[in-house]
Amino acid sequence: MGHIQKRGDKNYLARWIDPDGRERAKKFTKKGDAEQWVIKKEAEKQAGTYVDLSNTTTVLEYARQWAAMRPHRATTAARTKAYIDHHVAATKIANRKLSALLPSEVQSWATDRSKILAPITVRLLVSMLRSIMTSAVVDNLATKNPVVNIKLPKVAKRRIVPLTVEQVIHLADAMPDRCRAMAVVQAGLGLRVGELLGLRIRDVDFLHRVVRVRGQLSRDGREFLPRKNAEDGTEEDDDKAHVVPLPQVVAEALAGHIAAYPAHSESGLLFTSSTGRPYRQSHYGAQIFPAAVRRAGLPADITTHSLRHHYASVLLYAGESVVAVAERLGDTPAMVLRVYGHLMPDSEDRTRRAIDTAWTPEQETTNRTQHR
Repeated sequence: MGHIQKRGDKNYLARWIDPDGRERAKKFTKKGDAEQWVIKKEAEKQAGTYVDLSNTTTVLEYARQWAAMRPHRATTAARTKAYIDHHVAATKIANRKLSALLPSEVQSWATDRSKILAPITVRLLVSMLRSIMTSAVVDNLATKNPVVNIKLPKVAKRRIVPLTVEQVIHLADAMPDRCRAMAVVQAGLGLRVGELLGLRIRDVDFLHRVVRVRGQLSRDGREFLPRKNAEDGTEEDDDKAHVVPLPQVVAEALAGHIAAYPAHSESGLLFTSSTGRPYRQSHYGAQIFPAAVRRAGLPADITTHSLRHHYASVLLYAGESVVAVAERLGDTPAMVLRVYGHLMPDSEDRTRRAIDTAWTPEQETTNRTQHR
């Protein structure tokens, strides 16, 4: 139990035992303040919220510990490490004690980062720091999370303008011969680029006209990883694989590609370089694909992900439901609505027709009959 010691005429020493059994002390000039401090510390111990303010763990030290403990996938772990190395370690908050970091310092840090990073990246950084500090509070290394009420740069919302079928054909024609089918396959199946590069001969079921996406190739092309939405770290079997219908146009493109460039004898990968090596995302996505975009005369901001957008837009234009499109993409319906909602054709006209049809004399008579 804590107690007060008088030191001289005007000094009072508040003494208490911390949760680790160490005696602590703090000097006050008023006895009442010392008593309140002891009461506060005893209450914190009882509530399990006691924070050792003398702990010197810094934001950077804890950030690296936090990252090492997270069950991140390889790609997420690499991105998190880069964020910490480049945007925490090299900034003023790096050497601040966890328990001393102030909201104003976090705001200054976020504002500084916004000068060199895109708004969406700044938001990701702030979200990461918020998670780090939340963990620090849970670990009783900080009294509260200072990442609150942070003013962030606005993210300009750009509406996606999907590629047309004609544009995709031009893009495929502009690809190197052994990559031509890749554009058609990604546009016709809506795959992420890692899923495309990791597609294997065993994944394509020509008989039942489906493709089973079991995983994806890592960014460096050296490792086959569980697909993005897999819950565990194991390769998905047929029961868990993401099944995508195989359209005829894609089946024909794949058949032609396999005839000209057989699947790799060991890995079974469908798309490999002339030396038989898997494509790295940095090579295919940053060199081969952009070069084809230029040759096809398409806008410079077209990326491999634009073919995924094309796939979603075609399904929505054809009247597929948001739920069905989400299932095909391996995304959530909320994500589909947020990204592609504006592509749903004639939604206003359909609403008008639905109400007008229901209120026509003939339909009104039918409705009354049905409700009797």
